[in-house]
Amino acid sequence: MDGRSELTSFLMSRRARLRPEEVGLTSYGDRRRVPGLRREEVAQLAGVSVTHYVRLEQGRSRNISGEVLDAVAAALGLTDVERHYLGNLVHPPQSELCSGPTEVRPALAHLVNSINCAPAYITGRYGNLLTWNAMTTTVLHDFAAVPPALRTWTHLIFLDSPFRAMFSAADWLEIARSQVAFIRVAWSRHPGDPALATHLAWLCEHSAEFRALWDEHEVGIWPPRRVRLEHPELGPLEVAIETMQPGESLDQTFTVLVVEPGSPTETALRNHAAARAD
Repeated sequence: MDGRSELTSFLMSRRARLRPEEVGLTSYGDRRRVPGLRREEVAQLAGVSVTHYVRLEQGRSRNISGEVLDAVAAALGLTDVERHYLGNLVHPPQSELCSGPTEVRPALAHLVNSINCAPAYITGRYGNLLTWNAMTTTVLHDFAAVPPALRTWTHLIFLDSPFRAMFSAADWLEIARSQVAFIRVAWSRHPGDPALATHLAWLCEHSAEFRALWDEHEVGIWPPRRVRLEHPELGPLEVAIETMQPGESLDQTFTVLVVEPGSPTETALRNHAAARAD
């Protein structure tokens, strides 16, 4: 995937999701060859010339100002994350300026391992597992048994049948969409990362569902959400997925599956932790 073709596809996908009447334009009942706004309508809403917008959508306007990008983003109703993604496509980050740590600080690794009654882990820039606690192995997956190249959330979500079987179809789809959107943001921040490029190519080859979601061009960060797991050994578990960036690093994500105090899920996890400690 190259930045120019992705810029074109991304802007076209964002035009396609809008209707003239939704943004205050009159369609006059005309028949459209494609759904959504036309290029000239986006240019009108953004207050730029049609030629200027067309050059942007075709990836031929690398010197575009931040003000124009903001105007186009507003016209298309982009979220903050989508706006930053657009900016990265137009002005790709230099790899030496966006490189981040690839190892977990010892203090953070100790923090993860000190959490005994809930899964906790730290992932790298594209969802690759860097460190995790014992409860992660019990509840989610034995990542130590997986080759490092396949030790990612995307592989687990799309290609591990036992993991997928723990979720309802609706929960699985939400998790899958979130992961793909997260990966797309990571790609825009690190377009020259060979490990990420290999990761994407492998998934596109081996998972039709990943390819389909990737082609939707959704971008976003992992939102907090509650999910229910039907664990084969521990029974039904209800957890809230909470994520955060430790320190100032955008290339590592600290995740904890939080359980409600006094809930059956907390009891099940505490009993399991106690049995493991005996």
